[in-house]
Amino acid sequence: HALGSQVGEVLLYYCYCEVKDPETLCAWQKALCQRLHLTGKIRVASEGINGTVGGSKVATSLYIKVMLSQPVFKNILCQEDFKSSAGGAHCFPDLRVGVFKEIVPMGIDPKIVSYKETGIHLSPQEFHREVEQYLSQASQGQSNTILLDCRNFYESKIGHFQGCLAPDIRKFSYFPSYIDENLELFRDKRVLMYCTGGIRCERGSAYLRSKAVCREVYQLKGGIHKYLEEFPDGFYRGKLFVFDDRYAICSNEDIISACRYCGVLWDQYKLCSSQHCRQLVLTCPSCSNKGLTACCPVCQEKGLKVTSRASGQTLKEECECTRRRPRVPIEHVSPRMLDTGK
Repeated sequence: HALGSQVGEVLLYYCYCEVKDPETLCAWQKALCQRLHLTGKIRVASEGINGTVGGSKVATSLYIKVMLSQPVFKNILCQEDFKSSAGGAHCFPDLRVGVFKEIVPMGIDPKIVSYKETGIHLSPQEFHREVEQYLSQASQGQSNTILLDCRNFYESKIGHFQGCLAPDIRKFSYFPSYIDENLELFRDKRVLMYCTGGIRCERGSAYLRSKAVCREVYQLKGGIHKYLEEFPDGFYRGKLFVFDDRYAICSNEDIISACRYCGVLWDQYKLCSSQHCRQLVLTCPSCSNKGLTACCPVCQEKGLKVTSRASGQTLKEECECTRRRPRVPIEHVSPRMLDTGK
């Protein structure tokens, strides 16, 4: 009865460690989640595990206890590594557990760029002080620091740290190319990096450090999730994007994004109404009631033909607005841009 309770939460976690038998760990994870009635997504690799699962609070509590008792994670994974938020099994359509080459898809062989070469971890308190100092210096045009958002453009669009540099990229696998094409931007700079839960910074900071252009590279331990637990009204404004059916969770009342159609303040994502499309769109209730529910004119007006797989499942394709977006934009940053937080 407790496992089936509607009162639940979502757990986000990762653990970098040596996994000698990913297939066995994957099968164990799948069986454990099924027994606890958990849904979500879990990636297992020889470099560790990365998961987001939802269920009742009793089930997620048991899941944490079992994970901490697993020999593979002993003395590596701890209670503080699990980030929780209100939700449950309903936040995910199903349970997906698989073996991959990377536990976070950056597209670089973990043997070439290892999480072991990561940047310096800062606690939420330390990161808060660094951002405070950075914003003070940036307002005077004296900062030699870059506050770097490692997430995708649609994530930073609805919430980010004040004064951050948010790359206009669609996937984390574009991040290495973004760094390569903007190396001069980071030369001799102190870089403060952050992401949702910390995992993208592990590989992202290692990649940036491998280029040997920065003075120092730091990252927010536990990501935005942990920062908001300590500083719900701190320097992060807006919502925190999450990769499940909630799309976002909030800790403050700020709305920093706008409706795609009328420009009114709005930050609640919905899927594009065109059946073939995989994009998210910000459309306010007023515009939505007018039928403006697609991500671009092509999806809205022409209703592109649905392409189906042999199995009958709809094949999600990239639409015109996605194809037009530069794969890896070249950033041009000015003190004014940093000061306004754009």
